[in-house]
Amino acid sequence: MTALQAILPQHWLSRLIGKLAQLEQPLWLKNVLIRTFMRRYGIDLTDASCRAGADFPHFNAFFTRSLRDGARPLSEALWCHPADGVLSQRGNIVGAELVQAKGRSYSVEALLAGGGAEADRFANGCFATTYLSPRDYHRVHMPVRGRLLRTRYVPGDLFSVNAATVDRVQGLLARNERLVCFFETDRGGVALVLVGAMIVAGVATVWGGREVPGTGAIREQTWPADEAPVLEVGQEMGRFFLGSTVVLVTESSDLDWVDQAGDAVRVRAALAHAAAESSPT
Repeated sequence: MTALQAILPQHWLSRLIGKLAQLEQPLWLKNVLIRTFMRRYGIDLTDASCRAGADFPHFNAFFTRSLRDGARPLSEALWCHPADGVLSQRGNIVGAELVQAKGRSYSVEALLAGGGAEADRFANGCFATTYLSPRDYHRVHMPVRGRLLRTRYVPGDLFSVNAATVDRVQGLLARNERLVCFFETDRGGVALVLVGAMIVAGVATVWGGREVPGTGAIREQTWPADEAPVLEVGQEMGRFFLGSTVVLVTESSDLDWVDQAGDAVRVRAALAHAAAESSPT
């Protein structure tokens, strides 16, 4: 399966799916696609702001559906989960390396696609990787309050990010197309990485809209300090058009994790406390 992914026209296929997912007509086809997808993945719209598949104007609106008020209460923990999904890996960054899967790791520098000095800031921090399956809520929220410094769009492959492929492809999360968002927080630097995947038709942010995909050079955008958006903990920061993975990288090294790797998690629920917070007094 991995070999097949390598020879498929990954970007062409993903862009085609993206265009189809935006179609509003014919209405019957749009509704059939949504109903079929809901049955295939067991999607429950109880927590969504729209309660019926036919209420969505197109497939992408269904896939990036918003939550009804109160569906994901905000935890009082210092760090909150940025997405619904499975916490596939989490822990300390050791030797500037993150764990991808058992026996496989990749470097902070490769993931961020920046220089060594930038990566050094996170070399002894923590990380958490959340996999969003097709059935999950696909908006990404802030794990902590932060001021946006810059974004970096990194062209790359579009391998699937399911467990089987992650187990087989070395450095997959640092090879795939991704958007790296850098924030300054009260807990130091934070990078939130939105990783693309096979048939993911793109990502969008609340400050810049849809990110234009491409296969050219890395592109960056920076904000002056007096113009930089400030996002509160739990606030939406972006969304995926079809499923993928979010990697949180922190300069802070004192995260005391709430969940174990492999646990199902929900956005805005407690991800971690600072070690001092959870220590006995």
